[in-house]
Formats: sequence, C-alpha cells, structure tokens
Amino acid sequence: MVSEGEDAMKEDDSTRDRLVSLDVAKDFWSRFHVVAPLVVIGTIEGDGYDLAPKHMVTPLGWGPFFGFVCTPRHATYRNAKETGFFTVTFPNPSHVVLASITAQPRCGDGGEKPGLDDVPTFRATEIDGVFLEEGYLFLECKVDRTIDGFGKNSLVVGFIQAVHVDEAHLRASDVEEGKMIHEAPLLAYISPGRYAEIKDTNAFPFPAGFER
Repeated sequence: MVSEGEDAMKEDDSTRDRLVSLDVAKDFWSRFHVVAPLVVIGTIEGDGYDLAPKHMVTPLGWGPFFGFVCTPRHATYRNAKETGFFTVTFPNPSHVVLASITAQPRCGDGGEKPGLDDVPTFRATEIDGVFLEEGYLFLECKVDRTIDGFGKNSLVVGFIQAVHVDEAHLRASDVEEGKMIHEAPLLAYISPGRYAEIKDTNAFPFPAGFER
C-alpha cells in the first residue's frame, strides 16, 4: 500500500521533460494520432438512403445503447433526428475504399454524393435502413436522444434494435481469440487521416480478481 508523504508520488523528470503542452483553445486533436473505430452510419434521406463514415463512436455502457458524434450541419444528424433511425456498419479492412467513398462531398448545395449508388448495400431487418455490404458488425438503431452543446458538435444516441455479426468474428469458447483475429482482421482509424489493419493482438494482463 502506498504511504502518504514525499514518497507517495515520485515524479519522473524525464517524462515531464518530453511533454509538449498544447493550446486547448485551438485544434489540438489534429496535432497527434489516436486510435479509434471506423464505422459507416446509414440514414434515411428523402426517398433513398445516405451513408457517411464516422470515427467518434462508442457503445454507451454494456447495454443496447450506441452513440456517434456529428454536427447539426451534416445530413447524417438531420436525417437521424427527423426519421428516428440509423444503421451502423463496421467495415472490413479489405474494403476501406468503400467506406472512403461514403465520405465524398455532395454535388452542389445539399445534392447527392457521387458514386454512392455504386456502393453495395443490403437492407436492415428491424428498421428502415441499409448497411454497407462489406462489414463484419451491423447495428440497427432507433434514435433515443440527441445531445447538443459539444461546441459545434452533438451526440446522437441510438437504442440498438438488432445486432448482426459475421460468423468469422463471433467469439466462441473453442476458438483461440488471437488466431481468430489474425484470420479475420479488424479495421482501426488512426485519427487524423490514417488507418490500420489489426491482425496481431495480445491478451490484456488483467490483475487477478478483475471484474468489469
């Protein structure tokens, strides 16, 4: 057990010396790389559907809630809020170009995204929506709430209505997980502007007795 006093916390001068402090009033997130998921959000738009990549995404707890950060200026936010539904596709690393196509700027003011009609999709089962075909995890979500006020951004929270996973990515007690991930790699977004295929992993060294 750590005692109080001078020895309670030992500061490593070498660590302090190599740190660079950044201005939080500026765009500091673009000054370094961080690992994030990459998903494609699908929404109903007019008589069709829209797809858009997002990396500021996360499960919200261990239950059926999932959230993504967006700006009210984007059609993804407006579509989800107006229609009440969205889909989530986790793409395979071998099809990152398809995810990239969904990021193309629209033609004109509020027009369509060029090339989106050529992106292969399939229909959701419980809600009105589509998924990017080349993925490994698929979520069908009903909008639970939108939370504004994160600067120019907002959090869109979905209640998961259905979950579908590629069999190759489904954890099983009789399959060694390191081998499973090696044979069915995962896609990570390295923000800003890079990506990685994750094939080689290690078991995390949880302490004895750890419980989530």
